[in-house]
Amino acid sequence: MLTEAPPYTIPGANPMTPTLRLALFALATSLLTACATVNTAPASPDHPPRWEAWSNDAFDRAGRQDRLVLLHLGAVWCHWCHVMEEKTWRDPAVVALLERSFVTVYADQDSRPDLANRYEDYGWPATIVFDADGHELLKRRGYIPPETMQRLLRDLTHDPSAEPEDARPTPSTAWRLTPEARTAALAHQNQRYDRAQASWGRPQKFMRWDCVDFALRHADDSTETGPAPPALQQATDTLDAQLNLLDPVWGGVYQYSTRSVWTNPHFEKLARTQAANLRTFARAWAQLREPRYRAAGAELVRYLDTFLRDPDTGAFYVSQDADVVPGEHAGAYFALDDAGRRALGVPHVDTHRYARENGWIIEALARWSAATGDVAALEHAVTAASWVLAHRALPGGGFHDEADPTGPYLADTLAMGRATLALYELTADRRWFDASLAAARFIDAHFRRDDVPGLLTAAPPAHLTPATPMPLPHLEENVDAARWLALLAHVSGDAEVRATAWHAMRAVTTPGEAIRRACPAGILLADEEIDRVPVHITIVGPRDDPRARALFTAALAWPDPFRRLEWFDPTGPPLPNPDTSFPPLKEPAAFLCAEGACSSPIRDPAALPAAIARFSRTAGDDATQ
Repeated sequence: MLTEAPPYTIPGANPMTPTLRLALFALATSLLTACATVNTAPASPDHPPRWEAWSNDAFDRAGRQDRLVLLHLGAVWCHWCHVMEEKTWRDPAVVALLERSFVTVYADQDSRPDLANRYEDYGWPATIVFDADGHELLKRRGYIPPETMQRLLRDLTHDPSAEPEDARPTPSTAWRLTPEARTAALAHQNQRYDRAQASWGRPQKFMRWDCVDFALRHADDSTETGPAPPALQQATDTLDAQLNLLDPVWGGVYQYSTRSVWTNPHFEKLARTQAANLRTFARAWAQLREPRYRAAGAELVRYLDTFLRDPDTGAFYVSQDADVVPGEHAGAYFALDDAGRRALGVPHVDTHRYARENGWIIEALARWSAATGDVAALEHAVTAASWVLAHRALPGGGFHDEADPTGPYLADTLAMGRATLALYELTADRRWFDASLAAARFIDAHFRRDDVPGLLTAAPPAHLTPATPMPLPHLEENVDAARWLALLAHVSGDAEVRATAWHAMRAVTTPGEAIRRACPAGILLADEEIDRVPVHITIVGPRDDPRARALFTAALAWPDPFRRLEWFDPTGPPLPNPDTSFPPLKEPAAFLCAEGACSSPIRDPAALPAAIARFSRTAGDDATQ
């Protein structure tokens, strides 16, 4: 969860002239070169406590020495993490208190989804204090100034009692929202829309992609069957506002803007933010055909290719830092042109190549290529996916990061499962379907427990310890899993995949969960897709026939990704789920099926969009359930 950051001005700091600020940027460039590969630990204070890795050894030492354990959970790209490392953790009084009574632990939240998902409500940096048995005593989000940290540490030393736990609703056992819950979520979605600033939620401004996706899907709904009539206006206004966060020089999109406006950005660029924006602008272009949305997507692709793509392997990196000088607000820097920026150095790029981030970007590039016909984007997606299959695959269909101390993590296999299904649709290459189905089976085997509603964020450890507690289901991961698995169940015809999708939904339908969120659109989309049959679009014809290719290209451009699109070559192997038979044809044609009925053969690509729209409206509840 993104959290409101304090103002950039640090109390007590001396004002700098622009000349002095730029001189310091130049001085820092050589220092950045020296530390460019350090991305797994915070900057070392002048008189540091001893930062160590998250492990049972840290808790064992705390028990032996009668200490508490303090976890600094940060991110390589995070501006306020850098400020805290430069200010708070360098403060002599803070250091003395930590060295006297605490075991100090650092973890990078990007490399530890288990910890990040457990503590994401506290923002980055997150500060969590435990006793030696692993009980949480205190949780704080965001930057903590030295004086406040001193007071917190002294209070904990004198009275290490736990703060009251946040009250959370009891998990549901249902796999659908009740009609009352869905009505309440729809109302909440509209009530939380900030019309003045064109966004859902107020403290931070960024495009909540599920909200825009939901609004685009329901843009033509009536008041009785969907969101309020302004859904399309909400979507376009938010998309237009998001253009404020595009970097006009290097492309890509900044993470978010603070102070309830779109003009105060945080400059970090995360793989997930780039991927989610690219998916959304791809859909907006496909549905609305507004050139500014295609241009925005092209700028995202340019940034990914220039800054986050490994030129040697074709895999993708994790993030780019917000600051050219750690802890120093980079507004003046990002106001420069390309030459001016490069003269001062380039913000650090985290060059880890995680399966999760690659999966996000691969799926986005596939959606972009489907909407625009961008061949290079497809080539980059296939290259990255091939590298991940070769270097990050686990036996049985799962995926892992470079180092998984408590993995494997659901997020890696989930992201690659979604990505490979998108590639199967785009390429009709059976190997990508096989990879997606294997990922689904791996997830069911490793992250599902019948006594826990929803899929766990990590595989349960063999033994519970302070450093390896029982993983929890994560809402967004279960939303994404339910949507992917629901579609995969139709493509594969696999009943076990369908059952795993239902299990994921049990983490999504918790009473009150949608209401407490700024935008419950992801929950609403999952609820729609778990119980509906997607329109089935099949292109029948040889792969090397240009007429079949033209039909396939027209079908790919259909904006809603909840569809079952396949290309059947009568001279090739059968489809994964051959539940429909087709007559012999003298020339290629498209067939649309829904509600137990199929269309006549469609041979004109120009006629295909209107036919898909008509059949999509007739798709209904899944009769097999």
